[in-house]
Amino acid sequence: MVTNIIDGSAIARDIRDRVASRTRRLRLGSGYSPGLATILVGSDPASHVYVDSKRRLAAQCGFADHHRWLPETSTQQDVERVIDGLADATDVHGILLQLPLPPHLDAAALIDRIPPHKDVDGLGTVNAGRLARHLPGRRPCTPAGIMRLFDETGISLRGTVAAVVGTSALVGRPMAHMLLERDATVLMAHEYTRDLPGLTSSADIVITATGARGLITADHIRPGATVIDVGITRTPHGVTGDVDFERVRHVAGAITPVPGGVGPMTIAMLLENTITAAEQSSPSSVVPEPQMAARTA
Repeated sequence: MVTNIIDGSAIARDIRDRVASRTRRLRLGSGYSPGLATILVGSDPASHVYVDSKRRLAAQCGFADHHRWLPETSTQQDVERVIDGLADATDVHGILLQLPLPPHLDAAALIDRIPPHKDVDGLGTVNAGRLARHLPGRRPCTPAGIMRLFDETGISLRGTVAAVVGTSALVGRPMAHMLLERDATVLMAHEYTRDLPGLTSSADIVITATGARGLITADHIRPGATVIDVGITRTPHGVTGDVDFERVRHVAGAITPVPGGVGPMTIAMLLENTITAAEQSSPSSVVPEPQMAARTA
């Protein structure tokens, strides 16, 4: 079987190019650039790498950088004050609170302090509720990036069976809602699921986001199925995902690699959410590209 390796890096690059074009158009029409604020608390090395990458790519798209770093010892009130200041800033259109936070902080409460229209990570309660009701809103970046991979590679979801492995608020649960919006039949799996191979091998599409290295083997996959690997595990030899890639690639019809699959798409969707937020705040006649429309059919 010839497997299609889905190149998320190339698709993300095209999206970033379109975001940069929209930024130039916005600047010509309104005189200002999209402003993205990233908030990093503490000194977690992986978080620093992620934030630096987001800031670098945002700058390449012409965004204004409003980064804030706070020490590990910051209190809930310290972070709230930073968020409130950015929420009031007219030149900031998107606010991203990098996760995970130090354990003494209430991440959910801090995320909900971000105004919904500036919640470009799409993780706040308001945007989560709008997604659950199939209403327009900011969509979480990783599931939105996966949906774009389907669109860009011509994978139709209507009538398919999709198995989502992992039920996190960042990926699994919003992913299920987005698949339902596209008329897929959704199967959800978690740590207490019995017979995981039996469940996933019945699916046309398998999306896994657990962080359990090598969890999904060839026995989990139906021949010709599409496999989307969101998991990330750092090893001395590099980054790997939830999927035993070398074995599964010979069974799957299409598969995302790690790295170079979903990861670049997550950042691309963050940038797209931010330019959309900036366009929607512009008093000019700039017309934003259609995004996150409520289902009408």
